[in-house]
Amino acid sequence: MKGFEIFTAIEELDNESKYLIHKAKEAAHAAYAPYSKFHVGAAIILEDGTVVTGSNQENASYPLCMCAERVALYTVASQHAGQRIMKMAIVAHKKNHKELSAAASCGACRQVMAEFEERQHKPFEIVMHHTDNQWIKCHSASSLLPYVFTKGSLED
Repeated sequence: MKGFEIFTAIEELDNESKYLIHKAKEAAHAAYAPYSKFHVGAAIILEDGTVVTGSNQENASYPLCMCAERVALYTVASQHAGQRIMKMAIVAHKKNHKELSAAASCGACRQVMAEFEERQHKPFEIVMHHTDNQWIKCHSASSLLPYVFTKGSLED
């Protein structure tokens, strides 16, 4: 089995994915993106049904910016410790808020996702907008980041 599926319309996705996409779109409205004008939202559903969202937060000193994915993941860790992540949806749009843009996670976010999978000893799905009408559902963060750096990489 390959690590992802491509869907040519949002209607083809399961109801949970569509709901998370809706929540991620809402979260994107809270993005602080005065420099890039690229608003990103992420939504995570936990094993108990709780939904946690995050949006990107920019800073004039670019290295201090935080991606929506990591905002949501760190919120899970700090406010819902011990809860398993089941699925994450990520969307992005430009300043007009009318059309979605491709929303593939950056390398730093992929690394953090992989660490969360390792922490919970179980993968979680990731749904991302790819092109105009395409959506990608990845079966795990490791499918987004082959040869991931893990705690095992630090051991003798």
